[in-house]
Amino acid sequence: MATKITPKKTRQPQKKETLGLMDKVKRFLFKALLWFFGLSLFFVLLFKFVPVPFTPLMVIRAIENKAAGKEVYYSHDWEPIENLSMNLQKAVIASEDGTFLTHNGFDFNALQKAYKNNERGRRIKGGSTISQQTAKNVFLWQGRSYFRKGLEAYFTVLIELIWGKERIMEVYLNSIEMGDGIYGAQAATQYWYRKDASSLTPMQAAGIAAILPNPRKYKATGSSSYINNRKARIVRVMRHIGKIKY
Repeated sequence: MATKITPKKTRQPQKKETLGLMDKVKRFLFKALLWFFGLSLFFVLLFKFVPVPFTPLMVIRAIENKAAGKEVYYSHDWEPIENLSMNLQKAVIASEDGTFLTHNGFDFNALQKAYKNNERGRRIKGGSTISQQTAKNVFLWQGRSYFRKGLEAYFTVLIELIWGKERIMEVYLNSIEMGDGIYGAQAATQYWYRKDASSLTPMQAAGIAAILPNPRKYKATGSSSYINNRKARIVRVMRHIGKIKY
């Protein structure tokens, strides 16, 4: 009598394995987000009280100069805001962010204008407030991707909520690039004018503010006609700012 052989059913674990992999990915992403939120909040709280020792841009510039065979020059002297000229504070507001004292981190009118202007060139450019620039300089890298802009918005909200305007201005003036290898108001004032940042005149402050769009290209002293015109325009706007109250 012939024996009928029934073929064994093969297991099909593919679906279960796929679901298991997806669960692992979800758990990993969830943990990564928790770490990101935790670390970002930690550093924002830390830099509310502690001077920012260096920024990502400082590291990037040093690497660029080293790779190009140039001298790696770095000057960064932190000064509390009471030692920074009120003229300089007015100058950067006049030049970079006219609504700094009243907005909540974003100037939506400026963003809308920048968006319309960039539709043709398809580039992300302009419209950033002092708060956004501070968030970018302290916590992020340079770039124009939408992902980086999203992170910039996140950190901008955090520093507006936790730091407040005075601390944002203090960190901004102590951290931004103000020349080739020059970071912060004290180092910039020493470099351009051979004096302390507390004693800047309106025109000298306007000279530093005028070069901020491209501080490695422009000069605060011995300036081109373009920068001189910017200086004069900034000084005119400074006269209408009045007393700064944070």
